[in-house]
Amino acid sequence: MREYILYKHGDVSNLKLEKISGDLNPGKDEVVIRHTAIGVNHCDIHFRKGDYKIDKMPAILGLEAAGVIEKLGTNIFNYKVGDRVAYATGCMGAYSEKRVINKFLLIKLPSDISDIMAAGSLRKGLMAHTLLQRAYLAQRSKRILVHGASGGVAQFICSWAKHLGIEVIGTVSHDKKIPYAIEFGCTHVINYKKHDFYKEIARITKKEGVGVVYDSIGKDTFLNSIYCLKSMGICLAYGEVSGVVPPFDINHLLGNSLYLTKPTLAMYKSSRAELALSANLLFEKIKSGAIRPKIITHKFEDLKKVHKKMQSRQTVGSQVLVFKK
Repeated sequence: MREYILYKHGDVSNLKLEKISGDLNPGKDEVVIRHTAIGVNHCDIHFRKGDYKIDKMPAILGLEAAGVIEKLGTNIFNYKVGDRVAYATGCMGAYSEKRVINKFLLIKLPSDISDIMAAGSLRKGLMAHTLLQRAYLAQRSKRILVHGASGGVAQFICSWAKHLGIEVIGTVSHDKKIPYAIEFGCTHVINYKKHDFYKEIARITKKEGVGVVYDSIGKDTFLNSIYCLKSMGICLAYGEVSGVVPPFDINHLLGNSLYLTKPTLAMYKSSRAELALSANLLFEKIKSGAIRPKIITHKFEDLKKVHKKMQSRQTVGSQVLVFKK
């Protein structure tokens, strides 16, 4: 079995692909999964760099994958060997060919949802559901701003919001990403590297502002995201692609009685019922065509290249590792 092991924080060279001998033995409520597709997320990069805390090193990164159950532990009643499953809300360990995982984190895959689709959609789609319908009910606002609108989570936010009848304004970091943002559901797209998105939002909204901002960029956009909000608007800060947001003066919220939250997927999907229901809803939206994820596949052996591309903002959509047939 091969797995990527991170021995210390830093650049991609610290991810070591190693062969591990021995069998995996699941315990109570656990199964062994053979991965077929692994989702790569920006939070993986933050964990690698040391922006986010890792409790124990060395570590195996990765939070999202799909695969097939190969072995059952004890107290397993609803799964059998050969079942296709996916997960996205548990502890790290997805950057591996096989792993042991708790049954309560698993979602059975419908026959018409592929492993690649699941690995590229589950975590990002569940996060979009959290942001749009749990942390704040986006339909209360007729207009929203989504940063990084061509990215992994953002493509789900934009598509789902458009499906809900919400006008979406998106930002991107390069002109070549504009067509993707439009494809994902944006009515207006701003290249925030070339234009002052605060001024552009004022122009588009006739100085009214937006009711909600979804900010995955962090340091480069955060403060102006706050200023783009209309009275009693809310900023949902869920990522830090450009870097960690520096210390923030809460008085920036004072003028318009604004709200700020930083939702985490693990918290909002900690209930088994909530996890299963929202995953099933996500799959239904994908099957109906309301959400059409763009998923780019890469070989498992190319993980380091994927990290480099994502870190330098060269990707669009969801990035998924697959194994050679």
